[in-house]
Amino acid sequence: MNSIFVRTCFGVAALLASTTIAFADPAISIYGGWQTAPHSTVNVTDGTKFTAGWDGKSFEMPPYWGVRGTYWLDDWGYDEVGLALDFNHAKVYARDNTLNHKTPGWTHFEFTDGLNLATANVLYRFKGDRDWTPYLGAGIGANIPHVEVTRPSGTTSEYQLGGVTGQLMLGVDYKFTDHISAFTEYKFNYSRLNVDIDSGDKLKTNILTNAVSFGLTYNF
Repeated sequence: MNSIFVRTCFGVAALLASTTIAFADPAISIYGGWQTAPHSTVNVTDGTKFTAGWDGKSFEMPPYWGVRGTYWLDDWGYDEVGLALDFNHAKVYARDNTLNHKTPGWTHFEFTDGLNLATANVLYRFKGDRDWTPYLGAGIGANIPHVEVTRPSGTTSEYQLGGVTGQLMLGVDYKFTDHISAFTEYKFNYSRLNVDIDSGDKLKTNILTNAVSFGLTYNF
């Protein structure tokens, strides 16, 4: 299943590149930051059901990061509105008390080579005669998690297409030069996961992530 993730990464990169080539005034952003996730209910088709506590561990390898390509519709007369493609490497680890007390025999449960959220977004910015610009946005796309489960019946460790992801964001961008700006942003994601694990079972859970990011943007 690694090929799913590789194809998706190349697809996102190609779309970002094509956005840059096709439009006169695109912007490319990179960011990192701090990401958390609240508890979620996990259901397995063998009848197992439990509530998982999650840790984000944003600054441990692999870290939390993302990249976004944006095109503001200035040339179309809508300079407050932008279209963006966003790839976000979020992740979650099941806490020790989940493995030790709620899932007997499970020794490993995480999505730490990423939930890998790829979304298409619409942004709106509040322009003014100032260097800083607030903005907000919403998007929808897919998650491509690296599923890591070890339990008495077997081990799963592979990339899969997990399901749909929704995204909301709110941020402020500060312009240093005509080409360089920095931003801070709050991002919320809702991801539905329906993935295969060992013994022909399926695992389902809905993961919510909250992130505070800091990044740099290059405006072409």
